[in-house]
Amino acid sequence: MLYSEKVMDHFRNPRNVGKIEDADGVGEVGNAKCGDIMKIYIKVEDGIISDVKFNTFGCGSAIASSSMATEMIKGKPIEDALALSNKAVVEALDGLPPVKLHCSVLAEEAVRAAVKDYYDRNGIEYDKELFKEGETPHCEG
Repeated sequence: MLYSEKVMDHFRNPRNVGKIEDADGVGEVGNAKCGDIMKIYIKVEDGIISDVKFNTFGCGSAIASSSMATEMIKGKPIEDALALSNKAVVEALDGLPPVKLHCSVLAEEAVRAAVKDYYDRNGIEYDKELFKEGETPHCEG
């Protein structure tokens, strides 16, 4: 399986690893079948994601996807985090092998779950359609 330099870099030197004790939003998603579990913590100040950390238990692609996703939302308005797509994560990583695409979907879902948690904790109204449960991504190999 060939991985891009960017995937290898984010796997070997993941950004934003850790936990935010007093996080404003926490999102945890996972697929127990393949063992990939992601937890993303966000800190929000004036509608901007001022800090973001993640803990991921999974393969190199899962770690790289989490790392890249956190880099892409850090310092951005919280609404922008909702717009983060797994496609954007894959493109930013210069691609993932087809059997590992589910890892980028998990990263997108973990970010969305953290934003939803932030909205729920703060009584912020949101469109429920934005957070409809999709199918859990299937993992192969």
